[in-house]
Amino acid sequence: MIEAVVFDLDGTLVQTEKLKALSYARAAVELCPDTLEEDEVIEAFQEVVGRSRHYVAKTLVQQFGLGEKAMIRAPEFGVTRPWQAYVQLRLTIYRGMIAEPQVIRQNQWPHNIALLQESHRAGCKIGLATMSTRQQANRVLEALRLTSTFDFIATRDDVARGKPDPEIYNLVASELAVSPADCLVIEDSVNGVQAALSAGMRVLAVSTPFTQASLHKADLLPGALIIDDPEEVVKAVASIMKINNGVNI
Repeated sequence: MIEAVVFDLDGTLVQTEKLKALSYARAAVELCPDTLEEDEVIEAFQEVVGRSRHYVAKTLVQQFGLGEKAMIRAPEFGVTRPWQAYVQLRLTIYRGMIAEPQVIRQNQWPHNIALLQESHRAGCKIGLATMSTRQQANRVLEALRLTSTFDFIATRDDVARGKPDPEIYNLVASELAVSPADCLVIEDSVNGVQAALSAGMRVLAVSTPFTQASLHKADLLPGALIIDDPEEVVKAVASIMKINNGVNI
């Protein structure tokens, strides 16, 4: 029996992966304005989406030869490695983006927001498990007016190990006082799906343009549990939950 629905944030409730891709691209172009275009960096980001910030930054620095230019900026940020300078430059750009509530609202995923609201009305406990910082998550949720919807919110500040480690999902289940087997997780990335499955939870993956190919390639879930068409999300969850109490999700 599903007692709780647990949502990821980035890529699931809001298209922050799109904004992150753009921030990495703009940071790269700022470093190498004469040789790079944003589109080629965004395309490369799609190959590493869902990986750690360290991995993404090092990969893009190497792929686009950003090391020398990034090191020039390193003292500005008080760091000693090219990838660290690139990360700090990209974070400066990203923070500027999400500081605008209208930008966040324009990039929400309406199908998953609708599912969140329907699950809440159906009486399910609602959790959030995000690898964003508490500050970033709060800013996004406040812009979407969703903060009070969740019974418990876990961020990267609350755990020692990030996804695909199951720690964050185990924490949410514990705080909601629900068995992991009675939780349904809504995720968009391979790492998120791995984390939830390792925690012993049921998972529905709702893909994005950044994660669709990797989700199918990973073969972690049956095809029926990977939703590529947003219009099918609510119907897929209703099928999983088999609600018979007169409340339709």
